[in-house]
Amino acid sequence: MNTGRYCNKKIIFILLISAFSAAFAVLTAETYVLGGKGGWNDVDSLNGVTTGQGRFGYKCLELASNSSGKTTDTDLLLDFEGGTFVDKAGNYKIIENNLYPSKRTVRGKTAGLSRRQGDGIKLMGNNTSFLGRSGPAGSFLIDFWLCPAVIDNGETVVNWRSSRNILGSLEYQVINVYFYRNKLFCVFTNIFDGFIRNGGDVVIEGRTNLIPNKWSHHTIVFQEENGLLEYRVDGLLEYVEYITDTGTEDGTVNPAVIGVPADLEICSNYTGLIDDFRIRRSYYYIKKYVDSEQQDAFARSVYNVSGGRIESKPIYVQPGSVLNSINAETNIPEQTAVQFYVRAGDNYFGWTENSPEWLPVKAGEKISGVNGAYFQIAAELFPDGAGKITPSITQIDLNYTPLPPPMPPLKVKATAGNGQVTLTWTHSVDESSGGYYIYYGTKPGEYLGRSAKEGASPINAGDATSYTVTGLKNGSIYYFAVAAWSKADEKIRGDFSKEVCGGPHVENTGSLGHFVIKKEQSSSSGVRRIKAVLEK
Repeated sequence: MNTGRYCNKKIIFILLISAFSAAFAVLTAETYVLGGKGGWNDVDSLNGVTTGQGRFGYKCLELASNSSGKTTDTDLLLDFEGGTFVDKAGNYKIIENNLYPSKRTVRGKTAGLSRRQGDGIKLMGNNTSFLGRSGPAGSFLIDFWLCPAVIDNGETVVNWRSSRNILGSLEYQVINVYFYRNKLFCVFTNIFDGFIRNGGDVVIEGRTNLIPNKWSHHTIVFQEENGLLEYRVDGLLEYVEYITDTGTEDGTVNPAVIGVPADLEICSNYTGLIDDFRIRRSYYYIKKYVDSEQQDAFARSVYNVSGGRIESKPIYVQPGSVLNSINAETNIPEQTAVQFYVRAGDNYFGWTENSPEWLPVKAGEKISGVNGAYFQIAAELFPDGAGKITPSITQIDLNYTPLPPPMPPLKVKATAGNGQVTLTWTHSVDESSGGYYIYYGTKPGEYLGRSAKEGASPINAGDATSYTVTGLKNGSIYYFAVAAWSKADEKIRGDFSKEVCGGPHVENTGSLGHFVIKKEQSSSSGVRRIKAVLEK
């Protein structure tokens, strides 16, 4: 025996195996993409985060604006976000708009700009809105942000004029908010039923001198339960009155009543900026924005200074998969930040907010100890300290290695018998192999299915190295292949073994019963061949 030659062959064989293994490891690396060209359909939760325009023309995730949000009692909300102004509450139709979007904002990304007389915006309420139907109005709140360019007498922020028929007598109704002597005034005329003092006029007079080109927050609240009417500037009380027959808390309340529905005009004669104009159909406690520098910064920030968070759906990959790293296409301006988190498990049913535990990770760095059938990723976005700049995420790549399928068994052999074929094989060299599937059919490479009348295929042979396939038709040729399945999951199946064939037959013709010979011939080797059919 030439041992030198044998050793050389062995070395070559080992080298080939090593090269194959390295190539296999590269090929099994997988990437799951969130965002980018495919969009963000896999994102399940958006808290303080919205979509914007990212890189390469794709949608990105960025912080939502800190504009006033819609609540269940919101009657009208003009947050002036975007290029087209609409009522976010859906109760008012804009019938005329001459305001312009401006990036010089106090909340959110956009404010409304009015260039004095004739600019403004006119709205018509539906028959369920505060100013769109006749009858009792209940409690209400009107609030807005103003940044006037000039503060001339008579400049008007809010104007609503209508009428009410009382016992055949027509009474005009007015809600008018305007500037006078560098302050903001508000007049309610014949709005409160039975209020006769001052000719039916309730005049709110502000005490704070407003400053041009400086934002201020204005809130007018009426509480029907006790008749309390308040006006606040930046959360500080400017005016208070009880709209009762006695003018005190103990008197009978004069409720607010709306007459004929009429259009609402905002900034019809005003020069400057306006933001987050809102009407609510209830009274609520007003926080003072000037209580602290922190509250004031929050109220005036473009983005929520506490940031926002996104969470993906649990993403199914394959049992036993290992998360290697995440890569992200981001835009993180100075003083902003993005923090990523991941978690994994074999079954996401029963997952809670904090279980399994979220693991903080950095994009582009190796991840250790995260594996399972499901991956989930979260990201927290933080603006700069002033809440003026947001980071964004255009795409997130999850780089993982699925559990490799086990290699097929070797030396598969088929031995024919009466109506059956016995298959034997050697174990797969992979320790991950948990058992074997047997596939068979009557054509090469074409195997029967699970509902085939000949018998189900594949057959789960368990961890055995032999199996007898019964119920086969004698005289027919069958083709067989064996594949290993993984210990981690029977659904993870490896490649087919080399195909073998076998034809079941009887041991002697006597066991066949009566048959009729149709054709007979002899070969050069002396073998006699016949073609016959069995009699029924």
